[in-house]
Amino acid sequence: MRILIVTLFLALFLAPCTLLIAQELTSNQQREIVFRSVNVIPMDRERVIENQTVVVKNGRITALGNEGSVKFGKDALVVDAKGKYLTPGWAEIHAHVPPIDDIEPMKEVLLLYLANGITTIRGMLGHPKHLELRSKINSGEILGPHFYATGPSFSGQTVKTAERGAEMVREQKAAGYDFLKLHPGLTKETFPAIAKTAHEVGIPFVGHVSFNVGVWRAIDADYSSIDHLDGFIEAITPGSDTLVERETGQFGAWIGYRADPSRIPKLVNGLREHKIRVVPTQALAERWLSPMPAETYTKAPEMKYMKASDIQNWTNAKNNYTNNPQFSKDHAQKLIEIRRKLILECQKNGVELLLGSDAPQVFNVPGFSIHHEMKYMVDAGLTPYETLRTGTVNVASYFNKPDWGTIKTGNVSDLVLLSGNPLKDISQTRNIEGVMMGTNWLSKEYIQATLKKLEKQ
Repeated sequence: MRILIVTLFLALFLAPCTLLIAQELTSNQQREIVFRSVNVIPMDRERVIENQTVVVKNGRITALGNEGSVKFGKDALVVDAKGKYLTPGWAEIHAHVPPIDDIEPMKEVLLLYLANGITTIRGMLGHPKHLELRSKINSGEILGPHFYATGPSFSGQTVKTAERGAEMVREQKAAGYDFLKLHPGLTKETFPAIAKTAHEVGIPFVGHVSFNVGVWRAIDADYSSIDHLDGFIEAITPGSDTLVERETGQFGAWIGYRADPSRIPKLVNGLREHKIRVVPTQALAERWLSPMPAETYTKAPEMKYMKASDIQNWTNAKNNYTNNPQFSKDHAQKLIEIRRKLILECQKNGVELLLGSDAPQVFNVPGFSIHHEMKYMVDAGLTPYETLRTGTVNVASYFNKPDWGTIKTGNVSDLVLLSGNPLKDISQTRNIEGVMMGTNWLSKEYIQATLKKLEKQ
């Protein structure tokens, strides 16, 4: 099977929660929140500005300067941030929220993202209810990250003809979705109709590259973002054009060991020239398609936020991969290594990378998986600063939001307070002391209490 579809467990992901969010956070509305003696990582370049006072109000940074030089009101909520580090909030550009009619379970997924410092998400398996969710987040009725919604999937199951593909594009544009989500199964007949109509009506398309379309047609069609490095392995592996889909495996898993690195520059040049962003979701590959056994991940602390049935489904998916006759540990390791090289070559050659992990998916728990993704990007050769840019500055550029992604006066106050410096050690992103989401300050105590209520095991 080409992909593991995010199925029923998403719909049943979390039971309704009784968090009194509005009541607990009301005191922060219309109030100055001050971070004192904090080390600021502004992300305009690789640097730390030490011992600063940062003032935020009404969702904006209103003042920033040396400790003792910045004035604020006597009624301000003052956060003692001495020795801590303030950074822009991160994005999860390949996120999932339950594609169901009930909005309550969606709220809990949003809290998992926020608790991990993620202040922007792009949902990647659309549903009409997500439009209501987006509206309620924007109005402040629901606490959550900035939410960009893709529509219901374009796949071999939903698009049987070119005419239907074009019709679906127009329907989703009229409904108000931000993006079209492409899944496998599109053909040389249906895909061009989707792409042509999408450009005509002005809605970007993102996601998978169907096997029968191939990455070169995807590049020529000007994808907004290609996710999972989908189609990349096939594009750099000699003889892949003589194979059928089942022979190449998930994301080229069965052929990646014989990929030719000398073919990478042509691929990277095409992506850069067409200004196509790449969302690697390396955490999905490293945890699902690596040679490591399922037991490596099933006991991770964040698994307590997933139902036992979800973890079993993930374990089954991992075991199905490692038990396949075409699997070998050596080939799996080579797949991971060539993917890392692809990521690094994109970074080195001007292809803009966007931070995304594909959660919830095989051993990727919402929110927590972004920290794995950042580590894997450093493992691929990016510096911590370059990695942090993929979830901040690059995302601001992607969404054309010049007041996002950096810390300066006037910018949005989507911030994360950390106990250590992630520019020196990317694992410090996990050590969250609090999250500023718009007008709401989520203290460490609030986050811990919230996470406790979200535990499933």
